Amino acid sequence: MKKILSSDTDGLLTYEYIANHMGTCDDDMPALADNIIRVDLTGQITVSAALYLHATGPDKYKEIIDKLIAASLQKDREHKYIVDLLSGIWGEDYKSHVDELNRQSDNFRRIYKRVYANDVM
Repeated sequence: MKKILSSDTDGLLTYEYIANHMGTCDDDMPALADNIIRVDLTGQITVSAALYLHATGPDKYKEIIDKLIAASLQKDREHKYIVDLLSGIWGEDYKSHVDELNRQSDNFRRIYKRVYANDVM
């Protein structure tokens, strides 16, 4: 694992490691997520990792997912990737629950505010 972390330049190797070792790398998940955050400059892999972990264990990986989402907000300045988090994390019907989701999740509120900057909240 240390070899992968040190040779990963964009987060993809770490993401692949997680996908290929899911269930056996849980103890290393904080370090793996930190590595993705450290090397992913665009937010693409950070968002993908959050979505993947949410799909495989939303409660189990909640803290890691929240950390990845927060990092993606800093990385994805052009909002190319964070928009996928809205439906991927909060469901396809997130628009019908905006007020409730804004109260429940600071990450949702921040993403929604950036993606829909011209909408009144």
